[in-house]
Amino acid sequence: MATVYYTDEHEWISVEGDTATVGITNYAQEQLGDLVFVELPDVGRTISKGEETVVVESVKAASDVYAPIDGEVTGVNESLGSDPALVNTAAEGDGWLFKMKIGDPSQLEGLMDKAAYDAMVG
Repeated sequence: MATVYYTDEHEWISVEGDTATVGITNYAQEQLGDLVFVELPDVGRTISKGEETVVVESVKAASDVYAPIDGEVTGVNESLGSDPALVNTAAEGDGWLFKMKIGDPSQLEGLMDKAAYDAMVG
């Protein structure tokens, strides 16, 4: 069973073993509006916590998505190339952005659970 964490930058990270799936929260996609383009990272890229990893562009603005923890990108959601709006319709599901191998599991301790995140965006 995956454990899901949230960041104060509105990313979610679903952890299973030493791998994680990352996306933006439903709240974040609502703030952005209709997405028209998603620039995904290269597979194999080493990322550091807080590093700009993905760019999402909506009809309103472009926004960076940051790495929630250190690790290595192991996969990207290829579906977003032809259908970036998948992030709008399923931000915390099929609209995930990338998968990663976890570099430092202790960094998960500083992230929020769903209740804390919901209270923050409240």
